[in-house]
Amino acid sequence: MTREEKSQVIEDLTAQLAGFQTIYLADISGLDAGSTSNLRRACFKADVKLSVVKNTLLAKAMEAAEKDFGNLPTVLKGNTSIMLSETGNAPAKVIKEFRKKSEKPLLKGAFVEEAIYVGDEYLDALVNIKSKEEVIGDIIGLLQSPAKNVVSALKSGGGKIAGILKTLSEKEG
Repeated sequence: MTREEKSQVIEDLTAQLAGFQTIYLADISGLDAGSTSNLRRACFKADVKLSVVKNTLLAKAMEAAEKDFGNLPTVLKGNTSIMLSETGNAPAKVIKEFRKKSEKPLLKGAFVEEAIYVGDEYLDALVNIKSKEEVIGDIIGLLQSPAKNVVSALKSGGGKIAGILKTLSEKEG
């Protein structure tokens, strides 16, 4: 690979790192062709971009990126694949599901919404991270709950203030 080709790869990787808030580093070494193909298919279905990268080039791209990857570059040893996603827990779910049939991929580290996780022991925690959409849904559900109580109190209280107050106090108790 020429110097120009390496520079182009570093530029491309830097752009990819800038474009995603969810970046996982995994070890998929030892997977046979069929398993690798199945993993790529699972990633595609989950809207996760998977590619094998050279550690030295990824390290240079991380340095060039405008994000603070903390100690994440320390895991760049051996075989490294990068998993990029818009959803914080999608790559973790793919890894966990895939490991029901195989020992790999192993989670080397992850950068999720500026938080850094180093080591395979964080896989379960990453699976449980809620996406922005899930958090917004939870908040909307919580906000709608008091409004539903008021509406049901209005209906059951017969439209009279005393009835409404009685119904609301019963719901609180």
